[in-house]
Amino acid sequence: MKIKFFTALAALAIALTAAAAGPKDFEVKLWKHGAPTKNGLENLTEEVDQKNGHTSNVSSPTLHVYPADKPSGKAIICCPGGAYAFLAMRNEGTDMAKWMNKQGITFAVLKYRMPNGHKEVPLEDSRQAIKMMRDSALVWGLDAEQVGIMGSSAGGHFAATLATMYGDKMYRPDFQILLYPVISMGETTHQGSRDNLLGRNPSSADIEKYTLQNRVTPDTPRAFVILSSDDDVVDPLNSMDYVAALLANKVPVALHMYPTGGHGFGYSENFVFKRNWTDELETWLRSF
Repeated sequence: MKIKFFTALAALAIALTAAAAGPKDFEVKLWKHGAPTKNGLENLTEEVDQKNGHTSNVSSPTLHVYPADKPSGKAIICCPGGAYAFLAMRNEGTDMAKWMNKQGITFAVLKYRMPNGHKEVPLEDSRQAIKMMRDSALVWGLDAEQVGIMGSSAGGHFAATLATMYGDKMYRPDFQILLYPVISMGETTHQGSRDNLLGRNPSSADIEKYTLQNRVTPDTPRAFVILSSDDDVVDPLNSMDYVAALLANKVPVALHMYPTGGHGFGYSENFVFKRNWTDELETWLRSF
């Protein structure tokens, strides 16, 4: 009993010292003892393109946490895109951290595994990430009922998969933020994303299952969706069909579609409507 007491005091002292020094970002392994499903990339070296910030051959996922200086309790798990082949870690991930922190939001960028045709992998990593955030809520200054998921392009499919196929309610995100997401695995799909997730010859059952407007229910979390109508990489109908399904199920949704911008703008200063979408998202996040 004495050992537990002194251990608790030591942990508290460390926490207070860290708080006094101010919050610092840190990275944690998603799976301490290995993931349930192998993705077939375990023997490859993870590669980082320093020029554009793209990371590929991910087989050991991590969660990079950026704590807010004055936390509001809200937290976002961010899932960069990259056609389920690589991750655009900067533009669709880490570049947003300071902006989110200024709003009091703890921001966590998920370096998730590439499915490599193993369709179970994304849902395993997303469930583990949200479980980790909620299990650490007290230590990280979070509200366990204010943890959302955010994703761009194929990362949007990754995020929306958790939002619609979470299973046990402990894995349900409290909100979802989708930037020009891949939603369909059918006629309007992004072919590379589908090939990397389901393989080159997916079954009709898998196509139906991972076309995520089919998975929306009244329990799907509220959503914020942004895209450009001139996106020629991911058909805008992906977002439109998803929003239609959310509306049909009376799920609160905010949709912002801009006339230009194409695909993959993320947090780039080159996107002429950047101020518009970031202001709209800030307002939306303050509304609940």
